[in-house]
Amino acid sequence: MNTLSSHVLDTTLGKPAHGIALTLTLPDGNTLSGKTDSDGRFNNWALESDNGFPAGVYTLRFHCKPYLVKAHGSSFYPHIDITFELEENGGHYHVPLLISPFGFSSYRGS
Repeated sequence: MNTLSSHVLDTTLGKPAHGIALTLTLPDGNTLSGKTDSDGRFNNWALESDNGFPAGVYTLRFHCKPYLVKAHGSSFYPHIDITFELEENGGHYHVPLLISPFGFSSYRGS
């Protein structure tokens, strides 16, 4: 069974980025949405089944502009898309995002 979580950190402030809207596009084109909590984390995806995420290619969109404009006054990025592939029975996938008004980085976390 595959599970998925994310964590957004503001590297300029050195703090979690709370309140960032997320849109996850599933392999079949359907979408799920959520928002980072006060610790910049999200893992409460409203899946239709308890079997976790099936294998396939996903895109996680971070709608970061409202947060960055509020926190820093500007944002080069209206949103950031991270596209990744989940394998069959790959376990837990964690997709962190490190952001600043003019840069970002991501990696597969644990």
